[in-house]
Amino acid sequence: MGLSNQESSTQGSLIRVSADGASGRDRSPWIHGFAILTAWCTFGLIFVGGLVTSTGSGLAVPDWPLAFGQVFPEMVGGVLYEHGHRMAASIVGLLTVALTVWICVKEERKSVRWLALLGLGAVILQGLLGGITVLLELPTAVSVTHALLAQVFLCVTVALAMVTHPRWGGPRRVKASGTASDIQKLCMATTAVVFLQLLLGALMRHTHAGLSIPDFPLAFGRWIPPLSDPRVVIHFMHRLGAVAVTGFVCWTVAVLFRRHSNDPKLIRPACGLAALLVFQIILGALTIWTRKAVIPTTSHVTVGAAVLAVSLILVLRSWERREIRTPAEARSWVTEQVPA
Repeated sequence: MGLSNQESSTQGSLIRVSADGASGRDRSPWIHGFAILTAWCTFGLIFVGGLVTSTGSGLAVPDWPLAFGQVFPEMVGGVLYEHGHRMAASIVGLLTVALTVWICVKEERKSVRWLALLGLGAVILQGLLGGITVLLELPTAVSVTHALLAQVFLCVTVALAMVTHPRWGGPRRVKASGTASDIQKLCMATTAVVFLQLLLGALMRHTHAGLSIPDFPLAFGRWIPPLSDPRVVIHFMHRLGAVAVTGFVCWTVAVLFRRHSNDPKLIRPACGLAALLVFQIILGALTIWTRKAVIPTTSHVTVGAAVLAVSLILVLRSWERREIRTPAEARSWVTEQVPA
């Protein structure tokens, strides 16, 4: 297929060809749909896992991989939450195995195959960490790692859902002021800050520091609480982290609206990110005011995961819209990517 034919058919714009040379039109929409299903099920699993911690059901089933020596114990009390979490995790694990095999068989892009294999490794490790958490009776380090790996796995499934879209492509020319690489760096920084905040949140939950500061928005009636208790320090760091996340999200959204107001694929997730942030702050306040009631506490964990996921979507979409500055650079990029 000649380069001149490609240039005339796209009227000067870059064709959508991945870095591994696979055209978007050759990708299966079924794989993309299955990847979306896996990502949504992973998101639901985070909510179910949050219920286990919020209800104090982490040791309701004391053995692993069986439950009281059975595959299906009586689902009452805390067993409903803990064993229900295990069953949901098994479903997500099976979906991940199926998605990985499907991608490795059908997907031509090596990077996507490696991403799928990363997800498979993450879900296997996550299952093992869940078992170790029970067998060692909820050690803080393992529990926090288990919580963070869940967020990493969610990011992998979201990324797979993005890059398997038939129209997912490489960099293209943009007309916005500034460079898309600057936007990408800002989105990456925001995502990193959100992830660090989730780390602090997991540490706070698993050290039982959620009510170490019992009032909000003040802390013991002050802006800065006494910091002699380590759990108060952890809780206060989480609040400071919320301020940092708010700052980065507002910065990111403002820049996107200023430079890419006509690009719905960036503006829509930016609006969603801003809305999720507001909702998350409200849920954080309700967690304190209701003395860690199950629904607001678990929802706070789940919406935090949603904030991370949407931040990652902005990273990926800003990468997709990287600017190629000159027609010569565009032709060079196409020449490298299009098979002769």
